[in-house]
Amino acid sequence: MAPSSSSLVRTPLFSLIQAQKAKFTEFSGWEMPVQFTGLKQEHTAVRSGVGMFDISHMGKFLLTGKSVLQALDQLVPSDLNRLTPGRAQYTVLLNEQGGIIDDIIIYDQGQTDDGDQRVTVIVNAGTRDKDKNWLLAHLDTTTIDFQDQSDEKVLIALQGPKAVSTLQSLLKTDLTNVPAFGHLEANLYEESVFIARTGYTGEDGFEIMLSAELGEDLWRSLFGLGVIPCGLGARDTLRLEAAMCLYGQDMDDNTTPLEAGLGWLVHLDSKGDFIGRKVLEQQKQQGVKKRLVALEMEGRHIARHDYPVKVDGQVVGKVTSGTFSPTLEKAIALAYVPPELSKLGQTLGVEIREKVYGGKIVKKPFYRAAHK
Repeated sequence: MAPSSSSLVRTPLFSLIQAQKAKFTEFSGWEMPVQFTGLKQEHTAVRSGVGMFDISHMGKFLLTGKSVLQALDQLVPSDLNRLTPGRAQYTVLLNEQGGIIDDIIIYDQGQTDDGDQRVTVIVNAGTRDKDKNWLLAHLDTTTIDFQDQSDEKVLIALQGPKAVSTLQSLLKTDLTNVPAFGHLEANLYEESVFIARTGYTGEDGFEIMLSAELGEDLWRSLFGLGVIPCGLGARDTLRLEAAMCLYGQDMDDNTTPLEAGLGWLVHLDSKGDFIGRKVLEQQKQQGVKKRLVALEMEGRHIARHDYPVKVDGQVVGKVTSGTFSPTLEKAIALAYVPPELSKLGQTLGVEIREKVYGGKIVKKPFYRAAHK
């Protein structure tokens, strides 16, 4: 059933996507395409060729000032001193309890002619206002200019092994030397656009930020080159195969990065104080009380969000995300369990419609692209 669109927000590409016969759903207050030709076809296009996603619903902030990265460094557990112009850092905003306010990407765009740092921060759609308020409350806005570009910019994700060659055909700038989590500004249709080698599918690819008008032109051009439009359905199966967390399901304000399997983002030894540091130090010393694990389910039984995880008839945890993997042809899931039950190879029970089925703990990610 199509959602009521009266109260839902639409991206600038909505009419164009609607004309391509997309099926829509509600997502974080937005009316978003869930699929076009079909989930499996879209999923396979990204794994074996190239697909594109309208991700214009994401929050897009531009911060300019003398010490932007230094200020942001106080708000995340990752060492932003490692960042250099043209590189990006995936990280998390933390509250005082070490809980994850949101997972974000910080892009160092170098300096302006006046010597100010330019930093782009991309955040999740559902947490855009929360993140904005948190940043404004903790940054010195007398020295840092904060621009919310969320509504004026289109963001298109081009993902898959053929993403580089496809985008390269539209650009003069050489993309082959852009590293993973590298980014640049290049001319497209005589306008400077932001291009980052990042994504949420486990494949190579780019995320392109540009004006709404040019966004429509780019979508049409990519479609003309044979790129398959993809919806949220394929985006979810792709990211889950790559064991990428979804904010609000696999992590939230009550989850720390150490619990969520994001310990690689926590650089306690190389940086000073930051919000939530004390809690993370304590967890490092004493251990966490829950841990996110990857499960391969027996048969084709799909473990869905909030399904209970059981051992000897007792509930010991819960599933956060689950689907049937088109690539692996297996049912897969992420779940929180006590650390003593998180060993690789261990089998746990998941209650699905009042019956319990086995799920074996496996190494993350479920799928890794050949180039990675």
